[in-house]
Amino acid sequence: MTPTDPAATDRSRPRTGPARPALLRTINDEVALRLLLERGPSSRSDVVRLTGVSKPTGSQMFARLELAGLVRPVGVTRGKPGRTALLYEINPDAGLAAAIDVTPVNIHAQVANLAGAVIGEHELARPSRTAGSGPANALDTLDRALEAAGRRRSEVTCLVVAATGSYDAAADLLRYARHLHGWHNAGLVRALQPADGVPVVIENDVNLAAVAERRAGAARDLADFFLFWVGDGIGGALMLEDRLRRGATGGAGEVAFLQPPGAAVVHNPARGGSGGLQRWTDGSELADLARAHGLRGKDAAALVAAAVASGAPSSGQFLDALALRYALGLSAVIAVLDPGAIVLAGPVLAAGGEQLRGRIGRHLDDLAVASPRLVCGTVQG
Repeated sequence: MTPTDPAATDRSRPRTGPARPALLRTINDEVALRLLLERGPSSRSDVVRLTGVSKPTGSQMFARLELAGLVRPVGVTRGKPGRTALLYEINPDAGLAAAIDVTPVNIHAQVANLAGAVIGEHELARPSRTAGSGPANALDTLDRALEAAGRRRSEVTCLVVAATGSYDAAADLLRYARHLHGWHNAGLVRALQPADGVPVVIENDVNLAAVAERRAGAARDLADFFLFWVGDGIGGALMLEDRLRRGATGGAGEVAFLQPPGAAVVHNPARGGSGGLQRWTDGSELADLARAHGLRGKDAAALVAAAVASGAPSSGQFLDALALRYALGLSAVIAVLDPGAIVLAGPVLAAGGEQLRGRIGRHLDDLAVASPRLVCGTVQG
């Protein structure tokens, strides 16, 4: 059985070498744990049937997992013919995962148990803006979330930091994030690494949105897709063969820096932190486009939502003009990457819903070299 969770298949170094008994046991145990995470309480016979292992192997597998404290009995089967069977579930107290979301206006930390339930969280609004303050602010926010959960840093088994920039793992540096004050120094993982060596992962927030859509959203049946995100900014994430593709410096998917025809040319985009497609579909240019069609406002999601709700011909024309700009950017993505599908995500595209998706699709049919499946994202938050 092959795990479908992209986080499991996104390996920088896939397993190699002969399948020794210890390796097979590890693989079987991992698959059993993932089944319990996905299905909830299950009997040994259920897991044996779904994994295809023998009954003795299944019994040994559960004995190892129970001895390690990773699973626990939770009850027995009821209402089924035949003998009752013991049900097992993931032991929620066997590990803690911590997540920190870093934006220009706040830092939000959550702590979850192994079953995925959030047991503590904290938000730091308007974090300090001095050089190097970013990791310190993040760890302080994490400590407050752990305090709310009644837990300690030493109990965290993995810390994931999501940032609105591209993380260059080789340089241990966050790129294209001039708007994140205090996060510009190299050595971010070292700065975030707790003293007890808890693993730290820094990831682009749109990449994490793609993982979420693959695991629990619109891309559950898609191993190859491009996620197009429009919210406070524009971004993209590429999933090929069930693996995130980050590029040489972590910048794969940074479609904000595309220079589509019709957009004003942006020179030195890395220095300015903004590109042609970003400026053409956001801020003052978006407000000007809306005003030309009788709409007022600066918030992109609110403008799009108002246009969808209006139903007036001028509002439809605004949505069509905006869809054309998105399609011009996406046509370049399609020409280079040839994705199997495109997932439209983020607050602005969610506000546009099917009306905006349909318009983008019609323009892509006319402009792009191929017409991949176009779907609206479903993961919220």
